Amino acid sequence: MKSYYVYILTTQNNKVMYVGVTNNLIRRLYEHKNHLIDGFTKKYNVIKLVYFEETNCIQSAIAREKQIKGWRRDKKNNLVESQNPSWNEINLEY
Repeated sequence: MKSYYVYILTTQNNKVMYVGVTNNLIRRLYEHKNHLIDGFTKKYNVIKLVYFEETNCIQSAIAREKQIKGWRRDKKNNLVESQNPSWNEINLEY
């Protein structure tokens, strides 16, 4: 069974936030951290993983990503803080 991840990245000072979806979180974090993909995260150096959730349904993952992206910043902050109150970087092996 395949896994899909909705994740939130931020900058080192937690000012800028990015919400994404992937089927390989470790690979995607490597790409973000090494600036391999042009775009928002490369431009703003958004590389600190602070939240993720896993599902086995791509449609659910995409819907959840869109839902979170539509939230105001304070609601996104509350989501992160529900699992990671100190906004520590979540380190995964990659």
